[in-house]
Amino acid sequence: MEARKLQPAPQERPAQKSKFQRVIKGVALTLLIAITAGFIAKLPFFQIMGIMILSILIGMVWKNTIQVKPDYQEGIQFSSKVLLRAGIILLGFRLNLLDIVAAGYAVLATDVLVITFTMLFILLLGKVFKLDKHLSMLIAAGTAICGAAAIIAVAPIIKNKQEHTAIAVSCIAILGTVGALLYIFLFPYLPISKYEYGVLTGATLHELAHVVAAAVPGGAESSQAAVIVKLGRVLLLIPVALLISFIMNRKELAEKGLKSLPIPWFIFGFLFASFINTLQIVPESIVTYLLLLSVYLLAMGMAGLGLNVNYKDFAKEGLKPVGVAVVGFAGLLALSPLILFIFRMI
Repeated sequence: MEARKLQPAPQERPAQKSKFQRVIKGVALTLLIAITAGFIAKLPFFQIMGIMILSILIGMVWKNTIQVKPDYQEGIQFSSKVLLRAGIILLGFRLNLLDIVAAGYAVLATDVLVITFTMLFILLLGKVFKLDKHLSMLIAAGTAICGAAAIIAVAPIIKNKQEHTAIAVSCIAILGTVGALLYIFLFPYLPISKYEYGVLTGATLHELAHVVAAAVPGGAESSQAAVIVKLGRVLLLIPVALLISFIMNRKELAEKGLKSLPIPWFIFGFLFASFINTLQIVPESIVTYLLLLSVYLLAMGMAGLGLNVNYKDFAKEGLKPVGVAVVGFAGLLALSPLILFIFRMI
């Protein structure tokens, strides 16, 4: 009798192994795409786009040309959800909270102004263009805060469609790249100091990669100002994400109470990593490796998003998302005189 009871056990192992293999296959595919994007990102023009943007674009091309086998899907989902959020947590090691504090009230005032204006303006544009409110929210977060990372952080809170995430990331990626090139071209003709140029770059461009690339013509002074202002926007991702969760889920909150409120717990992991980095208790060499790991985890997650998107999804939305993103960015650029006024006054 005892021998019979032990017989089913071996039958369970193949199923578990098969599931593990499916996850590994999909994850390996996203890693391959991320590594490929990393090599491409080292090329002159593609440096502005960065590895994450290239990863999602390569993933989309792969999905719509080579196709993806069903047994890869589980691992792809793992990359686009678990690894993506792990990457955001590790991204916190890029922040030193004392640097932002030392920059003074001008940085905080500027970042609050930029995020508040941009979010409200783009959400209004979404209504005018009759764009899906979830997609409008993602484009607003990506433009106002920190590009793809903000979109990824906000997406699970508002319970949007995965294709909307990819569309928003693509719009922000392309527009941010064009914006960075525009800044580099206009720098010699702008009647502002190198420091002020850095402030505008950090306050108005989407991705950190865009900010870093665009600030180079202004030298070290411009680059330092740009990164500090941009990291201030990144820090505000935490309260903004919580506020978005409250606004987008207020009906469920009224019916079911606080338990129904989606809390992006990985955002608190991001804050904890920032706090640890601020204390400087982790050696700088290790932090460098953690940031590199963060970049590749985010790239793998982006590849996973791209591998789940059909071109038909873009065709359904038409040019509305692009229109909202472009006009929203133009509105943010129009805010530049007020941004410089704040920095001159405070």
